[in-house]
Amino acid sequence: MPTQVTIIGAGSVVFSLGLVKDLCLTAGLKGTKVCFMDINEESLDVVCRLANRYAEDLGADLTFERTLDRQESLQGADFVINTATITHNEHFMKRRRELTARHGYFYGRTGMPEYHNLQMMLEVAHDMEEICPDAWVLLAGNPVFDGSTLMSRETGIKVCGLCHGHYGYREIARTIGLDPEKVTWQAPGLNHNVWLTHFYHDGEDAYPILEAWIENESEKYWEEKQKAGEISAQMSLSAIHQYRMYGLMPVGDTPRRGGWWYHTDLETRQRWYGGKGGNDTPAGRDRVLEGKEKKFEQMKEAAYDEKVRPIDLFGDKMTSEQHVPIIDGLVNDNEGQFQVNVPNNGALPGIPDDVVVELPAIVNKKGIQPLRVQPLPNKIMLECIYPDWLRMERTLEALLTGDLSMMLFSILESHQTRSYDQATEVLDALLHIEPNAPMAHIEDINDHFGWPDKWE
Repeated sequence: MPTQVTIIGAGSVVFSLGLVKDLCLTAGLKGTKVCFMDINEESLDVVCRLANRYAEDLGADLTFERTLDRQESLQGADFVINTATITHNEHFMKRRRELTARHGYFYGRTGMPEYHNLQMMLEVAHDMEEICPDAWVLLAGNPVFDGSTLMSRETGIKVCGLCHGHYGYREIARTIGLDPEKVTWQAPGLNHNVWLTHFYHDGEDAYPILEAWIENESEKYWEEKQKAGEISAQMSLSAIHQYRMYGLMPVGDTPRRGGWWYHTDLETRQRWYGGKGGNDTPAGRDRVLEGKEKKFEQMKEAAYDEKVRPIDLFGDKMTSEQHVPIIDGLVNDNEGQFQVNVPNNGALPGIPDDVVVELPAIVNKKGIQPLRVQPLPNKIMLECIYPDWLRMERTLEALLTGDLSMMLFSILESHQTRSYDQATEVLDALLHIEPNAPMAHIEDINDHFGWPDKWE
């Protein structure tokens, strides 16, 4: 039987087409059936048309189906790549940022977790238990840390979260004059909270080279990048400051988040991230939104114009995403080492077994086998890892119990919250913005969410 890969949230056209390209270029997955699922029929039509024509361009033996029905898409699935999000819809994110700004929060930093994304992930996992219990779910949609932990605890399916933030080590290497292909590295932790514990170039410790770059070249680098308009978060002043604080370089999305003190307002963002403050600002996210809209229009035009060939848009080289190589390893025993998010089971010291951690793993026919890594420095554990773990635990407890007071607590803990009344007002506003509205009208729609019985 051919392998079936189901992509949920396939309307993310560029990402989905990247997966199709990698499948086309992987000889061992010849004959794979790809099922695209999304609730947006227009996006679904675009991605399906482009996929068929791209497979034609490469002469690949793949078949494609599409559906608006999630449960239908899971029939016969061996792998489910879940890239879908609810509250990460760019237009919704903009409305939410504008709403929270009116309540005194910069860039939506209220502390309100994304419960609807997590609920959707759990529903997908429950559907898989019934329809395709032996399939793997490869989670690409955020929050990867919370979602992977939730699914692995609450269901019996095989869960692996994937992110590409760890490739930040390549940018570090290139910036300080090293060939990334000659770098040996390791960056364990939690998703969006990983640290470069091992950094070698041609077998030699590369941290002294980084130190020399900081001492002699960083100021010139930031000045030049500032003139060009933007500084990458990976090599920003914020990233170097975190390195100075913790003794290890933060990788990928880790320097984007950092501590609250990097994000209090636009001026602060510009200080630590340079340029206009980077993409994690209202104007920066608007630029991202405009870019995505422009890209989708290009994809849509290409989908319906026979003179435009997808291979000219996407090329014929594998992407850097890990999803398809991992599938190839599991199906065909083409062993490789990858950066994954899986239940800890003793791999990262100091973290419970049932908490999902991000670290290296060997993938082959036997499965995804995480490698045991050395402990992270105690300071990083106490100030970065443990707080993130406890935040995740509160988020899952609030979701599973439906306790609105725990959602309020998350907002009260935000460093941008200045009063109890501010927190209750923004919580009420967020509960009444789509798609959160069902949580506000619990007496009519959803009895799961509510205040504790003794709440006054």
